[in-house]
Amino acid sequence: MKLIIAIIKPFKLDDVREALTSAGVTGMTVTEVKGFGRQKGQTEIYRGAEYSTNMVPKIKLEIACPADLVSGAVEAIKSAANTGAIGDGKIFVLDIGQAVRIRTGETDETAL
Repeated sequence: MKLIIAIIKPFKLDDVREALTSAGVTGMTVTEVKGFGRQKGQTEIYRGAEYSTNMVPKIKLEIACPADLVSGAVEAIKSAANTGAIGDGKIFVLDIGQAVRIRTGETDETAL
């Protein structure tokens, strides 16, 4: 089992969700986050005053899936989230030691 963590641009969420559904992913957790990388922040205007912020709004996706779905899911995220511009995001793949479905007590891949 693997955990895929993807940080993407907010307006790409629907495209990525559709691509992941087509790749066989059955669920995900979505969180609104802020951060920065090579973009180094952005300039915004609030009540007529321009100010610089070093945090850029992003979407964080967390997807737990069987190991055999990982390559297809990563490829789906890469193709759907790509704009070709700086700040498109990152994808991380981690091992999951154990998963438990609280309602039924199922474990590991059957809990996904």
